Amino acid sequence: MTFTKAQTLKSIADLIGAKMIGDENFPVLGTNEIHRVKTGEIVFVNHPKYYDKALHSAATIILIDKEVDCPPGKALLVSEDPFRDFNKINTHFTKITNFGETLHELEVGERTQIHSSVVIGNNVKIGHDCVIFPNVVIGDRTIIGDNVIIQSNTVLGGDAFYYRKVDGNFDRLISVGNVIIENKVEIGNNCTIDRGVTDSTIIGEGSVLDNLIQVGHDTIIGKSVLIASHAAIAGCCVIEDEVTVWGQVGIASGNRVGKGAVLLGKTGVNRDLAGGKTYFGQLAEEFRDYLRKEVKVKNLK
Repeated sequence: MTFTKAQTLKSIADLIGAKMIGDENFPVLGTNEIHRVKTGEIVFVNHPKYYDKALHSAATIILIDKEVDCPPGKALLVSEDPFRDFNKINTHFTKITNFGETLHELEVGERTQIHSSVVIGNNVKIGHDCVIFPNVVIGDRTIIGDNVIIQSNTVLGGDAFYYRKVDGNFDRLISVGNVIIENKVEIGNNCTIDRGVTDSTIIGEGSVLDNLIQVGHDTIIGKSVLIASHAAIAGCCVIEDEVTVWGQVGIASGNRVGKGAVLLGKTGVNRDLAGGKTYFGQLAEEFRDYLRKEVKVKNLK
């Protein structure tokens, strides 16, 4: 999330009641998660296992639960509960309406057709020559390009599935990101595309999604990607251009699938996969290797 106006380290520290380490006028440009964070942004960390990753990430400000040595050129915000305070910062700078208020600022391009049953949140932009079918839900801040088709009952911009457990209860990391649908995308019936926690979930130009597909928060799907029914893609994944994902494929969080890869039906992806190859199996492996193993097993009989 990028602030509309740059803040200072002191103003953020005062907002959340944290101790600051660094120049009080140190500029703060926004917040982000570790996998998308950029210079000038805050990232949070609340477990020693991830301290080094956060401290040496692209983040310039680290919201952390313990005072540690601050890397040169960076600043710290020391908080007893970084998760809570990350939410506090994000919701201070981004209004959460959950369709309870109509502020709209809706932009719709020429010749776009939107069925009367479609529910649209605030600050949504829709390009020209789009067709949006009945009962579609479009959440706040969603951006839809030109020549896009969205079939019935699809939801764009639902909350991210991102929780921690505290005293036996689940505590949500509040989603203040958005969804971006680029030009010439087609999305089938009953798909769910979650908005980013602090950044954008992106469906690239010319990609086609079948029915009943889940795309998790902050995932980036490239251009001309084909995804068949019942595929489930977790958050923070990168699916590069021209990938084909067949039915009932599952992709675990944070994995990358290289350009031009083909994932055959029911493949499970638990690691990064190189492009230009065909994969199959409960734990994805190259299809040729899978077939060789099957032949060996049959020959054992």
